[in-house]
Amino acid sequence: MTQIIVLPHAELCPQGAVIEAEPGVSICDALLENDIEIEHACEKSCACTTCHVIVREGFASLEPSDEIEDDLLDKAWGLTPVSRLSCQAVVGAAPLTVEIPKYTINQVKEGGGRK
Repeated sequence: MTQIIVLPHAELCPQGAVIEAEPGVSICDALLENDIEIEHACEKSCACTTCHVIVREGFASLEPSDEIEDDLLDKAWGLTPVSRLSCQAVVGAAPLTVEIPKYTINQVKEGGGRK
């Protein structure tokens, strides 16, 4: 199992979290399996940027992003050099520290809006 430290996020994970993930699963799936309800408006099909995360530690251990992911990331709010779409970034053996950005480009979602 690989340790993922999730930095605090006001709405999704106010206290932060330390979770374990099976290598080979996406960061998005690992978060969802641990009750951290990260947005994934395209149902993890690499068609939006709502699952954008910033990989603060362990970024180099991830497989490189492909051109489709890179093109989408260009539209993500708060893009950094260590940004990934969590639906595409697959957990390996190295521990990760991830930050879920405060905002997404998805301005309206079921159950209310978030800006």
